[in-house]
Formats: sequence, structure tokens, C-alpha cells
Amino acid sequence: MDIFLETERMVLRPFTPDDVDRLVELDGDPEVMRYINGGRPTPRDTIRARHLPRLLHRHPGLGTFGYWAAETKGTGAEDAGAFLGWFEFRPLEDDSPAVVELGYRLRAATWGRGYATEGARALIRKGFTELGVQRVTANTMTVNTASRRVMEKAGLTFVRTYFGDWPEAIDGSEHGEVEYDLTREAWERRRAASGGASPA
Repeated sequence: MDIFLETERMVLRPFTPDDVDRLVELDGDPEVMRYINGGRPTPRDTIRARHLPRLLHRHPGLGTFGYWAAETKGTGAEDAGAFLGWFEFRPLEDDSPAVVELGYRLRAATWGRGYATEGARALIRKGFTELGVQRVTANTMTVNTASRRVMEKAGLTFVRTYFGDWPEAIDGSEHGEVEYDLTREAWERRRAASGGASPA
């Protein structure tokens, strides 16, 4: 298996066309999709025709993909190789690694175990130390407090609240979206202050 990144409990690997069933199951959970589209499942045809090509796209500026399948290493309650979901670490401009968007979509059964924070921190560290990333940004609905906590635990700070012109409103969208970010300079300052350890 081609591994992009390894953490204490997970491996992040590139997606393949064989992951369609895993993605259908992930997007079929109303809890997972609650803050994405109000809880509706994503049709298999949409995943195959629209989502999978995005997940398989290699970004020339970053020199790699922008989405990664997350699987367990089998060190905890999950079996080795169990599909957890995915992480996004995608450049906003295809030909530049300067600014990347951090995201995550994990199976509801794995929530509350720290996987999202663990993966986010590892991606940020790799981005700043190996990939030439200068700034990491992340967005979620204002009311998605769990995702906001992950961003904060990963070291990102609140930037702004904004209101997008979305084609379809979902519960909570009237409160807008929030943007968080972390610059390489801020990350390095925190790392130096902690004696060289990777900052939270």
C-alpha cells in the first residue's frame, strides 16, 4: 500500500477507484452529512462521476493529491485497515502549495476518539516542513461546534464569520460559516516556544 502519512493510530493513503463503496457508505450516513447538505446521502453515480475524480486529482503545485483515505493501524478498538473516512489537504490554487484547505469527513462511529485532530496535526506538520505550505485554512458551519474544536486543537485560530450564497439552506445555515487559519510563521513560533515539539 502506498502510504502518504502515518500517525500513531492511522495511515493516510491515496484513494483508488476501488474505494467507491466506502465513500457511498460514508456519505450515506445522515449524521456525517448533517452539516454538508442537511443529511442527505450522496448517490453512487455522483460519487463515481464527480467526487472520485476530485479525490484522484494530483495537484502539480503540491506534487501530490489533495485528499487521503484514512485507515486504522489496528492499535486501538478498530481492526487494522478499517476505513475511517478521509482528510483533505488541498491547495486553493492548483499550481501553488502556498495556501491549502484542511478538511475531514470521518465515519460517525469513530467520532470522539481524536482521529480528526490527530490527522489534522500530522498533515499540518507535513505541509509546513515538507510540502512548502505557507498557510492552512479551514471552514465549517458556525453551529458545527465539534469541527470547530478540531480546528482549534490542531492550532488554527478563528478568522471570520461569513455568509455564503448557498443554493439550498440547511438547519443552522442562518448563522453563517466560520473560517480558521494557521500560518507557517505562527506554527514555527509555537514549535520554538515548546522546545521543538510539534505544537498543538
